[in-house]
Amino acid sequence: MKSVSAQSLLAIGLFLAGSVQLAQAHDHDHADDHSHEHAHDYKHEHSHDSDIYAGYFDDDQIEDRELSDWEGDWQSVYPYLQDGTLDGVLAHKAEHGDESADEYKTYYEEGYRTDVERIVIDGDEVTFHDDGGSHTGEYAYDGYEILNYEAGNRGVRYIFERKSGDEDAPKFIQFSDHAVYPTDADHYHLYMGDDRAALLEEVVNWPTYYPSSLSGDEIAKEMMAH
Repeated sequence: MKSVSAQSLLAIGLFLAGSVQLAQAHDHDHADDHSHEHAHDYKHEHSHDSDIYAGYFDDDQIEDRELSDWEGDWQSVYPYLQDGTLDGVLAHKAEHGDESADEYKTYYEEGYRTDVERIVIDGDEVTFHDDGGSHTGEYAYDGYEILNYEAGNRGVRYIFERKSGDEDAPKFIQFSDHAVYPTDADHYHLYMGDDRAALLEEVVNWPTYYPSSLSGDEIAKEMMAH
């Protein structure tokens, strides 16, 4: 199980809007770019980690990653949004942002929405838990895609393809955790589906996962730590 970084995350920003580039670039404009709201330091030999986390990095800083970077037992934050546990986070954002707490809640309601309440990653196996039970697939690395944001910063999605296992498990999963090289994730946004290209165009729904060892209140504190 991965431990949460000593330097806690800011409130999860509204994440990933832009165009995809890997070998061939595709330009898409989106009004919402929120990766700049994040500030987080990763323990890594690379410098300028806070800049990278905010989405400012060079192509030569990007490295391939293994599924082990996301290994562990993870829970969706969506139920905590629904039951009011994250209301304090929304109020905090409203105090420092341009929208009301209710407006933020509406936005996150769309962003966090997912039926996958829990994800367990062990080796090359990923198990998805939802109301219908659990579905396990064996996944292999399928490269990364660079996202170019309207605000001028960028992000990277790391992609894995199901090679065997349950047909109900998504064919592709795409991780976004604001890092561009191997490091243990403290949280992540996961895009899941059977169409690789379509997932790369998804900008309004970004299911978000934190370690299952954390309570909802602990997650809220992590989000508001700074």
